[in-house]
Amino acid sequence: MEGLKIGDRIYQSRLLIGTSGYPNHDVMTRAMEASGAEIVTVALRRVKFSETSGENLFNLLRERGLEILPNTAGCYTAKDAVLTAHLAREALETDLIKLEVIGDDQTLFPDVEQLLSATRTLIKDGFTVLPYCNDDPITCKKLEDLGCATVMPLGAPIGSGMGICNPYNIQIIRDIVSVPLIVDAGVGTASDVAIAMELGCDGVLLNTAIAKARRPVLMAEAMRKAIDAGRLAFLAGRIPKKLYATASSPWEGLINP
Repeated sequence: MEGLKIGDRIYQSRLLIGTSGYPNHDVMTRAMEASGAEIVTVALRRVKFSETSGENLFNLLRERGLEILPNTAGCYTAKDAVLTAHLAREALETDLIKLEVIGDDQTLFPDVEQLLSATRTLIKDGFTVLPYCNDDPITCKKLEDLGCATVMPLGAPIGSGMGICNPYNIQIIRDIVSVPLIVDAGVGTASDVAIAMELGCDGVLLNTAIAKARRPVLMAEAMRKAIDAGRLAFLAGRIPKKLYATASSPWEGLINP
């Protein structure tokens, strides 16, 4: 299958994963390997840059040749998100940024007004912006028009494991945007990932579904296979749904009793 193009980069894996919530770094790194992911997102406001031992998160990721995608999780205003993005670029020497501007602590839904404001600034400043947003086609189209490299609507609230709650909106977004569409947040198991890919999404970003699974490494492998299965099914083209049965064997040449 063709690769996933984000900005001027091409990746073979369409699964992006996070780094929080794992029991320890050993489980995390084994899960990353099992997932086949090439892009790993890290919350800049929740990690320490001062740690220089081999357990430093950034060292672990770089040693495995993984693309670090810094994110602005924990930011509630455009101003804070822009500042965090600039700190990430300086510290990690990357123009990639997963932009998150949260509206409230309970739902963790994006603040659309602040998100669009931060996007305008970061695009102007030369960032490759991957915005976490609501599953709202209009917002996604505005983000594309501003110059985002992807749109990343939620499938369900962050960490909820509820799956793709509104597949109809995801289908509409797929129809009206041409940049990569990556479902971000809410998936709970491999079938959720397969559904997202069957809807035409270009990728899935997840964290809790693997990190908090009873067996994270095994779940990571399941997610990798679900990405491939869902993508192949989308490319193959499913049969239309019908209310009544249609015989799979032809009537022609049927032997009469």
